[in-house]
Amino acid sequence: MSAVSPLRVAAAAAGAFAASSAWYAAFGARLARLDDAYAGPGLSPAVVAPVELVRSGVVATAVSLLADRLPARGPRDALALGAGLWAAFPVVLLTGSVVHEKVPWQQAAIHGGDWLVKLLLVSAVVGRDPRA
Repeated sequence: MSAVSPLRVAAAAAGAFAASSAWYAAFGARLARLDDAYAGPGLSPAVVAPVELVRSGVVATAVSLLADRLPARGPRDALALGAGLWAAFPVVLLTGSVVHEKVPWQQAAIHGGDWLVKLLLVSAVVGRDPRA
């Protein structure tokens, strides 16, 4: 029987959305100086918010399914899962963008930081309950 909790997935998705929104509010001006794509007006929040909530939901679901299938228990294991996923995916992809696409390392670091916070938060929320 799966221990994946739709309530935890929804909470993790909402938390990741909120954390990411705060992250980019803090670093948005820096991104705009690094890349013109961030300098102009963006899409309407009415378009962006649902898209980002769905994206966060997909990540939260995937992490929850993975955590459910691992022998991990408790907060420490959940955070280790999040850190491992961060190193395996966003770090690898963002390093490639710096090396192969000439993306400024500072820009990649901003996005990498967002993903670190997001994956740690999601992993902590959806990680298996030690009582399970």
